[in-house]
Amino acid sequence: MPQIPEDLLWLKPGQVAERAGVAVSALHYYESLGLISSRRTPGNRREYRRDTLRVIAFIRASQRVGIGLDRIKEALEGLPEEGIPTKRDWARISRRWHDDLNERIEHLTALRDTFSNCIGCGCLSLRSCPYSNPNDILGSDGAGARRLGGDASE
Repeated sequence: MPQIPEDLLWLKPGQVAERAGVAVSALHYYESLGLISSRRTPGNRREYRRDTLRVIAFIRASQRVGIGLDRIKEALEGLPEEGIPTKRDWARISRRWHDDLNERIEHLTALRDTFSNCIGCGCLSLRSCPYSNPNDILGSDGAGARRLGGDASE
């Protein structure tokens, strides 16, 4: 495989941000969380390896399907620190997340297919509501609000 010239291997933050479709501040945030890394030039400016673009694309795609930054970081920690991640590296992450993603798809599909029954209802405690209070399990605690967010088993 041909080598990429050194001046093309490293990109300035503005170049990365523009190509990745994120703000430079997002790069700094991702870096502060340990999701991406940079090097410093002799003038103390950041530069990112070109393959950071692929990592940012992975971060954004993962966030779009509801995966939190903590899980994204955990997955990225399995990638090689030196060198460019291979197709095999990315496939390993995909396999690890496969079941979780299928479960998310099933829940979203069920919500999409039955959500019209909930629009405008506002009850959030009927025995028939399978989302916020299945089988009215919160009713056994008495009247009034019991929780904010989370699942009904909390």
